Amino acid sequence: MFLGEFQHSLDAKGRIILPSKIRSELESGLVITRAPDGCLWVFPKADFQSFATKFREQARVVGDQRWRDVGRFIFSGAHEDRPDRQGRITVPEHLREHAGLEREVTIAGAVDRIEVWKRERWDERRQAAAARMDEDLSDLGF
Repeated sequence: MFLGEFQHSLDAKGRIILPSKIRSELESGLVITRAPDGCLWVFPKADFQSFATKFREQARVVGDQRWRDVGRFIFSGAHEDRPDRQGRITVPEHLREHAGLEREVTIAGAVDRIEVWKRERWDERRQAAAARMDEDLSDLGF
């Protein structure tokens, strides 16, 4: 399970050092892909395969243009990687562009994955979520 919020920097080669707390869950391989909201999702490789299987099953049921577009968005930009000895992963240019990553990034735990955000975008999103927290939790039955 991925929890926590970590501040890191993108280096000149487009690499991010993963927080030591979460490296062990990603050592055997990971997949980075575009995500809604202008961030990146990073899944352990096995979890991404499960996500892809579930997506494929749902898309067969629905089978409309929206599902095809969502699939193209997520899977066409996906990049497999494995942390190096220093715990760094490489974020390809097309994914950095999608998320607006330049230097300062926030890595946020999101239960089954981590999200990589441009720090300013994360701050805005987190503040907006905090402002509606009571209402959102109530809608979810908490």
